[in-house]
Amino acid sequence: MSGKLCTPLLDLAASAILLTGCAVGPKTPLARQMGESVVFVGEEPAALAYLPVRGEPLLVRNTYLPDSNSVHSIEGRDFIVDYAAGTLRRTPDSHLPDFRTNVLYGQETFDHTRFPGFGNSGYFAFVDYTHAASAPWPAQGSQRAYLRSTEAKLKAGETVKIVAYGDSITAGGDASKPELIFWRRWAEALQRRHPASRITAVNGATGGDSTAQGLDRIETKVLSEKPDLVLLGFGMNDHNVMGVPIPQFEANLTRMIARIRTEAGAEVILFSAFPPNPKWKFGTHRMEEYAAATGRVARETACAYADVFGNWQALAGRKKPEDLLGNNINHPNDFGHGIYFQVFEALGL
Repeated sequence: MSGKLCTPLLDLAASAILLTGCAVGPKTPLARQMGESVVFVGEEPAALAYLPVRGEPLLVRNTYLPDSNSVHSIEGRDFIVDYAAGTLRRTPDSHLPDFRTNVLYGQETFDHTRFPGFGNSGYFAFVDYTHAASAPWPAQGSQRAYLRSTEAKLKAGETVKIVAYGDSITAGGDASKPELIFWRRWAEALQRRHPASRITAVNGATGGDSTAQGLDRIETKVLSEKPDLVLLGFGMNDHNVMGVPIPQFEANLTRMIARIRTEAGAEVILFSAFPPNPKWKFGTHRMEEYAAATGRVARETACAYADVFGNWQALAGRKKPEDLLGNNINHPNDFGHGIYFQVFEALGL
């Protein structure tokens, strides 16, 4: 999926709107969570990331963004909320989908190739709710010190070309609409903040690639585009059973960063990935180590770093992996792309 974004699309950034007042006390800081995804397994409780505030609107629908085609569920008829536990429970007669009918439900150490039609796209419910603001999220420091050229071009109203380079996650796997891919959302947000600039965003990612293929394709997919800024995200395929060992993974990232800087004169934002489904047969389930390696490369090369892994884990601590995986394996759904987006927003540009 590729495209050049120069005009504003829908404003999708309102997933952490700070509020004051309301039911929990006149000075309690509150936040609004938008479009958080859950899947319901029979009548088992499905946990939200935070505890919802009783008395504030809690909305459940079948689309990430509310639109004219959204089907809204009704509390008491379709689901029951346990505000103290921070869970939703599907009622016996609910029209909400039951994940027990998913072809991968109950499968352990599964090989997805044996299950045609696998995926979670028809099983999500998306929830808007208010919760008491806790520790700041995302926990992502500003990276402006590593992005001075890009920032200067934006402030001067110059043209900025972004190339997103990586695997199927970066390519937009399982985003329901192209405009919901995290880097497209971020490019649009940059354009709104810097209306005098002309920002273009191009997809250079290829599904299934590890850093080994990333090195092979970098000339045609990145350098030939003459970018100002490259978003560099690998790791999901590197960490697989037949993937790339960590020392080589680090060396490959380092080589790509060097080529981007010397041959394109571009700045780089390196970003980590999230853990795949722990029941997936082909994962080594060492993503924490690959994320740590990504962070090391960023430090050693003085490169901007977006900590997707750490922030994903912090938000998903109460949730099932299936709640966030569009293909039930290793692709984020729309809300998962939103996690990436918010981490990028915190970089400071």
